[in-house]
Amino acid sequence: MNRRIVQAILFSIFLLSCMWSHAQFRKYSNEFLNIGAGARGLAMGGAQVASVNDVTAGYWNPAGLVNVNEFPQVALMHAEYFAGIGKYDYASVALPLNDKKRTLGFSLLRFAVDDIPNTLFLVEPDGTINYNNIRSFSSADYAFLFSYAQTLVNKDGRHISFGANAKVIHRNVGSFARAWGFGLDAGIQFKYPKWRLGIAARDITTTFNAWSFSFTDKEKEVLYLTNNSIPVKSTEMTAPRLIIGGAYDFRLSSSLKLMAEMNLDLTFDGRRNVILSSDLLSIDPRMGLELGYKNTVFVRGGVYNFQKALKDGDTTNLKKVWIYQPSIGVGFKLKSLVIDYAFTNLANQSNPLYTHIFSLRLNLMTKRKGN
Repeated sequence: MNRRIVQAILFSIFLLSCMWSHAQFRKYSNEFLNIGAGARGLAMGGAQVASVNDVTAGYWNPAGLVNVNEFPQVALMHAEYFAGIGKYDYASVALPLNDKKRTLGFSLLRFAVDDIPNTLFLVEPDGTINYNNIRSFSSADYAFLFSYAQTLVNKDGRHISFGANAKVIHRNVGSFARAWGFGLDAGIQFKYPKWRLGIAARDITTTFNAWSFSFTDKEKEVLYLTNNSIPVKSTEMTAPRLIIGGAYDFRLSSSLKLMAEMNLDLTFDGRRNVILSSDLLSIDPRMGLELGYKNTVFVRGGVYNFQKALKDGDTTNLKKVWIYQPSIGVGFKLKSLVIDYAFTNLANQSNPLYTHIFSLRLNLMTKRKGN
């Protein structure tokens, strides 16, 4: 009965949020929160909501944190995008409670672009250009995730868990603009001997960013003279989204295991450039594979971000083709340490823009009382 009540409440909140907010939200808000966490998940194209079972579950699906039930676990990741212009960092820790049925998690994400030229005062009052007036600033986005997960059912080969995130968001653009925001996520996982099902609802009560702006009188004057508006305050809203995933384990031999997962990313903020799109609902699939040898060496691959784009070399700009982002990676487990690597393409197949991603995951093998 308790499980059904939790599921009913979660589903009802999600539906009410979608209906109330459909026409009020901005597409692609807080997009840095959709990049991913951990090289394992990124190598599998982000198809993680059903199978994630480590500390990175705080990002993908908080229900998966219950699998961290023996020792505390930490994870670190660093990636650089667009030839080092954008830097993305992730750190998390999972702390299992003594009953081995509940786990707490804390995650930090940061995406930043540094050394952005400020050209407001490039042109002097007499019309001459003075490059010495150029100053630089940084734009950074931060998210703090506080996670809780609990096992609901664990018997007869079935394992059902529930989890939730409270997230605090801080964004700043130099000294000009700052924003604070808050949101909630929730998720559930069903695990059977070979099958796994996961559902993650992000921004279930909608996530907001309240922006404030600060300009000096001299900066305001330049903005006014160049016909730029001077913002005062604004609120940016992120619409809810639902991610549904299924995974299956194939036992190829006593040493080899293949895990395949597919996720469907459902958004409710109007048409997007994805495989299935309408005014009410857009669906974006993600697919990933993981081949493991003796639970020590892993090879991974995935495809995601299917979009229609103009065909390269078409001078008429009329022909469109489907493009996608591929990803591959490997992982190595050395006792309590796991080293993961992912190689992804941020552009399309014919114009690649590759990124290397590394992450570490470590079990803190501390002795429990009574052992």
